Amino acid sequence: MITKPIPYGHQHITDEDVKAVIEALKSDYMTQGPRIGEFEKDFANYLGCKYACMVSNGTAALHLCAMALDIKSGDKIITTPITFVASANGFRYQGAEVVFCDIDPKTFLMDLDKLEQKLKASPRGTYKAVVPVDFAGYPIDEEKLRKLADEYKFAIVVDACHAPGGSFIDSKGEKQMIGNCKYADLTVFSFHPVKHIATGEGGAVTTNRKDLYDKVALFRTHGITKDPNLLKKNDGGWYYEMQELGYNYRITEMQAALGISQLKRLDWSIERRNEIAKKYDEAFKGTAVKTPFRADGIVHAFHLYIIQVDPSKRRGLYDFLRANNVYSQVLYIPAHTMPYYKQQGWKDGDLLIAEDYYSKCLALPMFPTLTEDEQNWIVEKVKEFIIN
Repeated sequence: MITKPIPYGHQHITDEDVKAVIEALKSDYMTQGPRIGEFEKDFANYLGCKYACMVSNGTAALHLCAMALDIKSGDKIITTPITFVASANGFRYQGAEVVFCDIDPKTFLMDLDKLEQKLKASPRGTYKAVVPVDFAGYPIDEEKLRKLADEYKFAIVVDACHAPGGSFIDSKGEKQMIGNCKYADLTVFSFHPVKHIATGEGGAVTTNRKDLYDKVALFRTHGITKDPNLLKKNDGGWYYEMQELGYNYRITEMQAALGISQLKRLDWSIERRNEIAKKYDEAFKGTAVKTPFRADGIVHAFHLYIIQVDPSKRRGLYDFLRANNVYSQVLYIPAHTMPYYKQQGWKDGDLLIAEDYYSKCLALPMFPTLTEDEQNWIVEKVKEFIIN
């Protein structure tokens, strides 16, 4: 019997992590120091992209992407309803009109066929950006999306907050790491405690385009630069200029130190999460529990392990699991059904597959330090409720 609550996600902090943070605290810098650049370099090298810019959180990363793309009031972007609302909000901050595209019932990701239908129904250039989400850790087909982007003239901003370490095989048989930006213009990540790399709060933007990187880096620090090559004039070594209206979206040295340490364990985290997923898959075979789909050539990052059950039983299962110290979670309430987005004209019934998904979904505990006893208990309790 398990007597301690099992959360749906949890950070993993080691002695090495603690040592790295203590060393940062004892150093000369608490912010804007060398560890931030080191973290950016290590992260970019891991993913295989040219540039990584560390920021205060994933929402800030999304907002900075919108700013870098010069998205403004009246521009339109497309995203998925099955995501945390930040995926849409980051662009609303710039005044963009958010259009939601329904999901694929197998992957729970934006349905690219339905996206193409939306694109065909409007003149080319109608949409400034498309923001797919690698929901739960499953990578969107970025190669197919790139072809649509080239044809319909929009930027691709991949919300990969669930998916560092994930990958897919493209049509040339080449492995593409999520965030390498071979097909995307920009990719964003989150370092929230339940994510693969936990820095408390924190996020990143990756890109291969220097123009976009320069804008993201500028906007994250109030729009201020001290780069002599960019200054309009130069009064001396102290001189700086605010050239754009930016924000304070910086990350600290302590967070960067923790991120550097955690990045070293990312491959292990992905491997362990997939082991846990495989055990769940096997445990629920032959039951009324529907387990997650994944295609060949996909490395699922498994931030979340989402099951689907009969809608009439979902609330009961959720409550039963909590009563037995299993803190599952419902992720996500479709963004278009939120009161704010209903004020923008969306309503229940607009995106039927997303709404059907919501009625059935439940995220079971998924984190690399989940023990065998804990997972056995979770499976036992799910089966106990479903069978009875």
